[in-house]
Amino acid sequence: MLISTPHTAVGRPRRVAVGEFDGVHLGHVAVIADADTVLTFEPHPRAVVGPTGAPELLTTLAQKTDLIGSLGVQELVVAEFNEEFSQMSPSDFVDEIIVKALNAEEVRVGENFRFGRRAEGNSDTLKADTRFKTVVADLIGTEGSLISSSAIRDLVRAGDVQTAREMLGHPFQMRGEVVHGAKRGRELGYPTANLLPVAGCVIPKNGVYAALANGRPAAASLGVRPTFDDDEDVVLEVFILDFNEDLYGQELSVDLLQHLRPELRFETLEELTEQMAVDCEAAAEVAAKQG
Repeated sequence: MLISTPHTAVGRPRRVAVGEFDGVHLGHVAVIADADTVLTFEPHPRAVVGPTGAPELLTTLAQKTDLIGSLGVQELVVAEFNEEFSQMSPSDFVDEIIVKALNAEEVRVGENFRFGRRAEGNSDTLKADTRFKTVVADLIGTEGSLISSSAIRDLVRAGDVQTAREMLGHPFQMRGEVVHGAKRGRELGYPTANLLPVAGCVIPKNGVYAALANGRPAAASLGVRPTFDDDEDVVLEVFILDFNEDLYGQELSVDLLQHLRPELRFETLEELTEQMAVDCEAAAEVAAKQG
């Protein structure tokens, strides 16, 4: 998939889906549909114009790029959302970005899409322009609940990654570089790959999860390691089943499949290792069913 900006996009007719698309959930997939180009914004517009700043994100730009690319989109256009961009009138946004930069023949948006200075533009603004066709995708739901990035964030914070997956259409993923830890897991017979949560992204509820790490079954523990009482930083510790390779400095993608249990304090290391064995068995069973 080609990555460009409104300034570098080569002139050609396009079918363009426009939106922030945080999480690239099933509602976003319905908006994107058969578009050959996606226009998104970085950073999140609310980081610039929101009264409380940007929400905690479900996906980094890299994750969002991979998910959009998996839909068969030919080009991702990333517009820098800064103070100057936020002050564009709806008509200037349409003239300069949609028409001049992207030469859109068709524009696809969600029914709640807003754009331009003070969010004055909406889908009706686009439909009134005869230079391109506008397609407005309806909001969609699952089991009576509307799918939205904010609803998915709430589910992830609560540890309900299974329901979040139903709305996303893919597992909730934490991704990052494997960093050095205290190496206690190795001493206990469970060497872990440790990731630090990405700043600005939503952090799931502490606890142990069944997971896939770069596609391999794993048990992942998110939290502050209360048994050892020496650190307050949240870390994701991932034990990859039947795997014994050095991953330090490499990027690891961890799909959280199911919250298995809360984070617990154990009185002895024996109790901890016994529970880790149980966790690994449970994680293997979940991964075999859901992976």
